[in-house]
Amino acid sequence: MPATSSSVSLVRRLRGRATGLAVAGTALALVAAVPATAVTAQAAPAAAADPVSVLKFKAVEREEALAYWTPARMKAVGRSVDLGPTGPKAKPWEGPKLKTVGRLFFVNSTGADTWCTATAVKSANRSAVMTAAHCVRRGSSPWNTNSSMVFAPGYHKGKAPHGVFPVRQAMTPRAWETESTDDLSALVVSPDKNGRKLTDVVGGRAVAFDRPVGGTVSALGYSATRPQRGESLLRCAGRAKKDQGTQSIPCDLSGGASGGPWFAEFSATTGRGTLISVNSSLDSLEPTKMFGEVFGSLAKKVYEKAQRA
Repeated sequence: MPATSSSVSLVRRLRGRATGLAVAGTALALVAAVPATAVTAQAAPAAAADPVSVLKFKAVEREEALAYWTPARMKAVGRSVDLGPTGPKAKPWEGPKLKTVGRLFFVNSTGADTWCTATAVKSANRSAVMTAAHCVRRGSSPWNTNSSMVFAPGYHKGKAPHGVFPVRQAMTPRAWETESTDDLSALVVSPDKNGRKLTDVVGGRAVAFDRPVGGTVSALGYSATRPQRGESLLRCAGRAKKDQGTQSIPCDLSGGASGGPWFAEFSATTGRGTLISVNSSLDSLEPTKMFGEVFGSLAKKVYEKAQRA
């Protein structure tokens, strides 16, 4: 659900899970001639494929991304998309400024300027961000990856008050790359132009894994609906339920809100909460609910790889 001027995908994706076993690879043992008394050599078991796929951006690419995403371009991309009026469930966020939540700008695999929403999280390298996998690459299409990715935490009405951080690496489940399942991602950003690491500047939200589905959840995002058009945050709040192998909440956020945080134990007074999922997809063109992955062991592997990169 990134927002673009050329196309915006809002329809709920099929969430089929693999029912068979995939062969990770084939090991071939080359056996040399041995005396008759020797034990016959056996083939070593095939190594399992890494469940986390990593997309890397070179230093020159990061510099070009920063130069590309000028304040004027950030403002223009929102004006180029109109997904209709903001729905009744999505309310403007009027609480304290959320420094950790921001817009993730990028050029998609077809060459269009667009954006998602992302969140700075606590991490060992003080540089990790959580968002949706489809904000990084097209599902079931390993070669269709996004580029010129930058994160603007606390973005609000044309201003990036805490700086802009280029994305250095993007981790996604390999299952997303091959089967369009497990729509989540962890990014690693480079320091800003002053050499400051992300969470040293804005802080980071805690991430919870293997949390039972349920309780009241707040979802936020920079939806491309009007009048906001991606320029300010919207929030939905509702009870999370298990749904088609994932979880859902009542919500009508739209394109551009992809990757936005799901906070449990969220305080409207302080703006603090624990990240338990991200906006993934909607149920229809006229949405009534938002879907998000249940953060389990795979999500933790994605996060762990990012926080140590």
